[in-house]
Amino acid sequence: MRYHPLYGVALAGIGTLVLTPDSLFMRLSEMDGFQMTAWRGLLMGTVMVGLWALLSRDRGGELRHVFTRAGGVIVLCQFFNSLLFCLGIAMAPVAVVLFGLATVPVCAAILAWLLLGEATRLATWITIVAVMTGIGIAVLGGDGEVVELNLAALAGAGFGLGVAFVLALNFVVIRSAPQLPIMLVIGVGAFLAGCFGLAVTGGDRMGDGHAWAMATTGIFVLPVSFFLLSLASRHTHASNVSLLMLLETVLGPLWVWWGVGEAPTAMMILGGIIVVGSLALYILWTGRRRRVDPSAG
Repeated sequence: MRYHPLYGVALAGIGTLVLTPDSLFMRLSEMDGFQMTAWRGLLMGTVMVGLWALLSRDRGGELRHVFTRAGGVIVLCQFFNSLLFCLGIAMAPVAVVLFGLATVPVCAAILAWLLLGEATRLATWITIVAVMTGIGIAVLGGDGEVVELNLAALAGAGFGLGVAFVLALNFVVIRSAPQLPIMLVIGVGAFLAGCFGLAVTGGDRMGDGHAWAMATTGIFVLPVSFFLLSLASRHTHASNVSLLMLLETVLGPLWVWWGVGEAPTAMMILGGIIVVGSLALYILWTGRRRRVDPSAG
């Protein structure tokens, strides 16, 4: 069955909007990186594997996909996505983590070309440049402050780039392997990350902080958002999905502003306008291209 190109874009947009409060809940939890990894991974993994078990019509057949090359890659991607993002937010300046994460569309475009032979359109590259410019203004241009180049900043940049790479690889592999049970493979990866975080944290420290914040994101925000984003990658290019994901980088700080009173700077607002405007124009162009050329995908 053929879908309109905006179907995949819409799935990615909804998934990203659901994901945007995630950073607020991480801030409200007052937990360290491994503790957040444990809570988020265990809850998200349990929910996704549980839903898969309830909805699957071929549990035995689908379970075998976990042990295939594509399934194993997705499990590893989700493991490192969960771990690296939590560690980055916990120990490094948020600005450099987000700027590293903003390279997701570039990673997705390059990986799709290398692994699938999918050419990225010029309009997509132009949008990528515009969006990354807006992200750079938003996270690095606030109040004239310069992020201090130290070990923590370098670690944050590395974690952000690592998350960008595994997210992009996740979208590309899922697009290339439509037989993969999305909820199962992502859920297994998240659960394994949670087990690792629990082993490092220790059971006696799991109650520190505010567990309700992690429960909210682990039970609802993460399962819904990552399922929709991964499903979207089957209906549109991985670079398109990753472009829409960058809305989180702009909208996330607004949630933090509303939740804990950290007001965005004028440069953050300007950068957000550039990001949202660029994505809006790209979505409109995608819809118009479909009307002009019905065979366009």
